[in-house]
Amino acid sequence: MTFTEEEMEGVRAAAAAEGKSLKQYMHDLGVREMQRKRFVAGAVSWADRLRAEFDEAFPDEIPPSQRGEGVTAA
Repeated sequence: MTFTEEEMEGVRAAAAAEGKSLKQYMHDLGVREMQRKRFVAGAVSWADRLRAEFDEAFPDEIPPSQRGEGVTAA
């Protein structure tokens, strides 16, 4: 991997803040990102499964993506 000197400074500082070697920090960073992606995919799946139930329970609620500027939910 290639980093600018400024980026490398930040990575070294982050590793030191966690009390880890640079190698261990970079490894853990990759693992955390993989776990984050798995979590997000699970959350999206969970929300998709519950969407119909939510829409039925709160029919006046307008999803943020469908609201006009300055419009709030019911």
